[in-house]
Amino acid sequence: MQAEFEIIDHARFRRYTTHAQIELLYTGTRWGEGPVWFNDGQYLLWSDIPNNRILRWVEGGGVSVFRQPSNMANGNTRDRQGRLITCEHGSRRVTRTEVDGTITVLADRYQGKRLNSPNDVVVKSDDTIWFTDPDYGILSDYTGNRGESELGGRCNVYRLDPRTGDLRIVVDDMVKPNGLAFSPDESILYVADTGVSHVPNGPHHIRAYDVTADGRCTNGRLFADINPGVADGFRVDTDGNIWTSAADGVQVFAPDSALIGKLRMSERTVNLTFGGPKRNRLFIATGTSLYAIYTGAQGAQTP
Repeated sequence: MQAEFEIIDHARFRRYTTHAQIELLYTGTRWGEGPVWFNDGQYLLWSDIPNNRILRWVEGGGVSVFRQPSNMANGNTRDRQGRLITCEHGSRRVTRTEVDGTITVLADRYQGKRLNSPNDVVVKSDDTIWFTDPDYGILSDYTGNRGESELGGRCNVYRLDPRTGDLRIVVDDMVKPNGLAFSPDESILYVADTGVSHVPNGPHHIRAYDVTADGRCTNGRLFADINPGVADGFRVDTDGNIWTSAADGVQVFAPDSALIGKLRMSERTVNLTFGGPKRNRLFIATGTSLYAIYTGAQGAQTP
């Protein structure tokens, strides 16, 4: 695949570009999603939702199946103890993979009603788990199991305290909340709304929310419209820039919401994460493949 950095704001983006070439690491997924880097094991996990599996890529070792069936897993991340946290479309739940490989269900219901289909997830430094719950996984049998929403069609963002089991809604003003990430200091939560996928003229933007000390989201506002495409998944670098999926590759927005550059690709980007020993390697999941490229940025998330 051809890919190239496009500089829109030279002063702010040039330092993040490199002469590195994009590398094709694997092809053969039906819908790749949820990449997460394990720095202690030097490997990457990502989901292939329709094929009902989680794959593992190891430098020099190729790709193997990490888990199948995966309950049509979508988003993945790690908690502060290094355990895998996964959103499962098929089972409509969020799980944690323990050190011994057993799986703990963290959340599958809100006030007694089944969640829609948890989609993407991040963990804050206080160990709380934040995840989006659109209805993509119950709309068809392709990336989940067709079913009815028990939440009246409402699609929310939730905050879970795994120590107490407290599950609360933190964002309820979106059509289809999708990717999410914290700013480096965790004072802002960014959430994508990809409602345009099913609603004519629907949202295709990222919103920003101030995060209070007691774990609430306030002052919701538009951060950036994504065009073309949607911000299915994104990550934040240590300087606070957002690197987001889009139909033309990866778009990069500065903290003030200005579009400063792109990594142009000929295939639609679905989700991405920073990884590698220095957190400067951008792993990109598309519908069919996994790519990587070295950048001048460093991911803010704990790998």
